[in-house]
Amino acid sequence: MQQIKDGEQKWYRLFGLFNLTLLLLLSSVCSASFEDFKRKQDQSFAKYRDERDASFNKYLKVQWDEYTAKESQPLYEKQKPKSITPTVQKELKSVGPNVNIKLLTPPKISTKVVTTPVSIKKDINFVFFGQHLGFDVAANVKNAKFYPYSQSGIVNFFDAVASSEYDDLVREIKSTSSRLELNDWALYLLVMEVSNNIFENQDDRKLLTWFILNKLEYNVKIGLSSKHIVLMHYSEKIIYSTPNYSFDNKKFYVISNYAKGSAGRVYTYKQDYPDATKPLNLELKVLPKFIEDKRKKTLGFKQYGKEYKISYFYDQNLIDFMATYPQADYETYFNAPMQESTYEDIAQDIKQYIDGKQASIAINFVLSFVQKAFKYERDNQQFGREKVMFAEETIFYDKSDCEDRAILFSYLVKKLFSINVIGVKYKDHMATALYVPMKGDSVKVGRRRYIIADPTFINANIGQSMPKYRSVIPQSFIVVKK
Repeated sequence: MQQIKDGEQKWYRLFGLFNLTLLLLLSSVCSASFEDFKRKQDQSFAKYRDERDASFNKYLKVQWDEYTAKESQPLYEKQKPKSITPTVQKELKSVGPNVNIKLLTPPKISTKVVTTPVSIKKDINFVFFGQHLGFDVAANVKNAKFYPYSQSGIVNFFDAVASSEYDDLVREIKSTSSRLELNDWALYLLVMEVSNNIFENQDDRKLLTWFILNKLEYNVKIGLSSKHIVLMHYSEKIIYSTPNYSFDNKKFYVISNYAKGSAGRVYTYKQDYPDATKPLNLELKVLPKFIEDKRKKTLGFKQYGKEYKISYFYDQNLIDFMATYPQADYETYFNAPMQESTYEDIAQDIKQYIDGKQASIAINFVLSFVQKAFKYERDNQQFGREKVMFAEETIFYDKSDCEDRAILFSYLVKKLFSINVIGVKYKDHMATALYVPMKGDSVKVGRRRYIIADPTFINANIGQSMPKYRSVIPQSFIVVKK
């Protein structure tokens, strides 16, 4: 019995010694791992490549303040009608000069652009709306890490990237943006895609996007919410249904939370990065020069019992790009271009039906096309959220609601007939109005009287408002630039 006791005590002593050795070994490994991480961080802090980063670093280290998000207003005060009751179709009086539509290109040719993937030997490679792109990324950029998950972790990430050879990456992004003629929104998506291909962690991606956009002189901020990064963009115009924070009367929007509810409270700094003053401008004055992915579509409709067809090629890559947009102001959509070849296709078919007819009949034909070629459906039913479409998107989707049709109709009327058109917005509806010498329901803007043309009121002619809006003063007017 004594031998067994002595053996047990000896075994327990050996087991305890083994555990102690294992614990010391694990502690040594963890300590070495942390020290290795700390050493890499300290080495990266040694030298900034931009003197602005030294002063900005101080802002990142001071105690941050807490800010509460506000939800920007929705586009409509009241929900749009669930359905639209058509009116009885009536003949329209022929007035105005005879129409002769002028086109820039010959008739359409059935073709589809097929793109071949390009082999680019770069550190990261990806497809950006059909465009094969590649970028070189310095190793010390890749080593940046949001750790610990606090304000200190943000400082660590910033210091690591600010001390890295990031210059070439920023220059490549600028060059690519210029070559593809990207607007602010497309450039933001490009920077995000670069970051997504460098880091797996969402917080690291947002931090690199923030750093690069600051270097591109965009006024963006980051903050902390529940140990995660919140990326905020300054915009001078409202981005609807999007959480935002105010700093010195400037609104910064959390784009990633568009139509997803509030972003809650955030801890962040108040100061801006030096010289980073540019707001996020969602205007789409020029379409990006992506590689084309053309696809054909045909729309049909009836007017006065006769059937008509309109065929055209659209670019799927542009449609995919436009689908990413947050909810910009109406001027952005009403004044955005349609791809010229798509417009010419549509105009070519419209031309054969209206050339030689008087202006009122020709314009009314286009109104009937937009009224009847698409099914009416509210955005919430189609997309699960409010979504204003560019004209290019409306001719892609089979369904649309009032503002989508108003945008498409105003674009076609402006291009085909060179007449002034405005958007007419009510609390729950959107129509258009034309500056033409005709009789009918109208609205007065300044000294001019515009005749109502409602692309959603099926069978209505120019000069016919929906009965419920005839005595209602519009909430606002959207200027459509010629």
